[in-house]
Amino acid sequence: MNLRCGRNLRIRFPTVCPHYTDLGKWLAGSLDRLTALLKEPTPVSRPSHSSKPWWTPHLTILRREFHRAPRMARKHGTPALRDVANTSNAGYFMAIKTAKNKYWSSFLLSATPQTLWTAKKFAYGLPPPRFPSLPGAETPQRMNVSLLDHFLPPQEPFFPPPRLRPDKKAPPLTKEEIATALSM
Repeated sequence: MNLRCGRNLRIRFPTVCPHYTDLGKWLAGSLDRLTALLKEPTPVSRPSHSSKPWWTPHLTILRREFHRAPRMARKHGTPALRDVANTSNAGYFMAIKTAKNKYWSSFLLSATPQTLWTAKKFAYGLPPPRFPSLPGAETPQRMNVSLLDHFLPPQEPFFPPPRLRPDKKAPPLTKEEIATALSM
């Protein structure tokens, strides 16, 4: 009995009951073919933006030493260990700088038209902030007030109409009547 899955996988089932070692070999071979068939069309994930392609195993060793040396210097407090901590600090950061420069140089040497924009992005760094800067508004509170004043300017105060409507048939009030009413 034959079973055909896809174009590249052909599984032949044994006709008789095989020995368990032969069955193990058959299962392993079938699983390898099936795994290869499944991995072929599966897209490979892209590295994250925080990955460090310039990192090397040597930097891992230097990083361990960089963190270990100050702990030992604090624990024992000898000047020799403090000198070792300072040396490992300088060596670690110099090795990082060298690794970045080496990676950048090799990246630029092997740049293709497809990677040209990636090189430009690396060269210019982060894009400018998209939020505008407002003159005279350094703090978030001042920025909030500036934006509110710009987009929602203050309006004239609203005075509600008086409760008593003037009577059109009554004669106008004189100054003496107003003064008498206010003096009470």
